[in-house]
Amino acid sequence: MHLSGISIYPVKSCAGIELQQVTLDRFGPAGDRRWLVVDQRGRFVSQREQARMALIRVEQQASGLRLSLGDSSMEVQPPAADAPEVRVTIWEDSVRALLADNAAGTWLSEQLGLPCRLVYMPDNCQRLVDGLYAREGETVSFADGFPLLLIAEASLDDLNSRLDNSVPMNRFRPNLVVAGCDAFSEDGWQRIRIGAVAFDVAKPCSRCVIPSIDQVSAQRDPQINRVLASYRRVNGQVMFGQNLLYRQAGELVVGDTVEVLA
Repeated sequence: MHLSGISIYPVKSCAGIELQQVTLDRFGPAGDRRWLVVDQRGRFVSQREQARMALIRVEQQASGLRLSLGDSSMEVQPPAADAPEVRVTIWEDSVRALLADNAAGTWLSEQLGLPCRLVYMPDNCQRLVDGLYAREGETVSFADGFPLLLIAEASLDDLNSRLDNSVPMNRFRPNLVVAGCDAFSEDGWQRIRIGAVAFDVAKPCSRCVIPSIDQVSAQRDPQINRVLASYRRVNGQVMFGQNLLYRQAGELVVGDTVEVLA
């Protein structure tokens, strides 16, 4: 088995970026979901409510990010250490964040048709992973709950064999894609090593409406979720992919060997 794909999503729920290699820091893959769109109450906004977020392209630049949608674009720099601090809510977590320049919020509000702001998770932020799964006080960015999501190529192939029209892996927004194993082999893994980095396979990923959203057009196709629910439902939740934890930072490169340890 080998690592066949790496992706990060710098702004939660906006378009992802495919990489050939990535550094793992204490938040997850470097640059992954350190930015968050929030509404006027400070609650996170995602494709679940705003499918149009899929259309916002993200480019990494030396000084920050470039966001674009159609012919309109916006460059954003990480807030300075003394930028205004706000509390934001993601699921049940209240998290400290720094407010990005007002121009970024104005641009996003215009693109989404929703009053919103853009915030950044500073390096000294401590958002803990759920203690039911994290044993070492692991932290996470603005990802839903875990620093990494892994899916096997064969698992998507299995799903596509059941659909009228096949879908790409980006519907499921994983960080890591593995090739060379059977469909849903990842369900049985407890510990794995990718390259030189060891991972705990924490729990299956329960899926929401986002896999039904075409990441190019933002159109919804409910068949994906219906088909998944027909054979991937566990205790009332639809599962696809596995969340990972790790205790040691390191580098991952496409092509790295994937080894099952337990």
